[in-house]
Amino acid sequence: MSLQPFLDAGPVIQLHIVAATCAITLGPVALARRSRDRWHKRAGYAWILAMVVLSSTGLFIHTLRLIGPFSPIHLLSLYTLCQLGLAVRDARTGRIAAHRYRMQSLYTLALMLTGAFTLYPGRLMSRILFPDIPVIGFVVIVGLAGLGCAWWFFSVSRRGV
Repeated sequence: MSLQPFLDAGPVIQLHIVAATCAITLGPVALARRSRDRWHKRAGYAWILAMVVLSSTGLFIHTLRLIGPFSPIHLLSLYTLCQLGLAVRDARTGRIAAHRYRMQSLYTLALMLTGAFTLYPGRLMSRILFPDIPVIGFVVIVGLAGLGCAWWFFSVSRRGV
């Protein structure tokens, strides 16, 4: 592991990485606690804040350019911001099943699955976490993301909202 690539990155990318780390860490805490539990709400609001920062900073990162300065990840950032707002609305209006579905989907798909692709060999997170053997990190993370998607598919999507 080497922090030098992180230190050499610009401030927007550094903030993006810090927000992603917070979101990855806080997500299981919020998802594991019972709804209406004080720690569920605290971890949930902190997770939402981390996701807002993560999605917002993602709009200003233009390392992948497919259509001018933009890529599909920019659409994902906008989609995530909209879904976060809808998830908060669902919780406040008592639509707990919809809230749970949105939050679990965002954690699994918008955070973990896309996070796996940040470890593609040669990308910044791959250089930080696996500077000597970058392919191993990608294989491990893609495997974990696959397990997460399988969990989401079999446990969340089958419930219906």
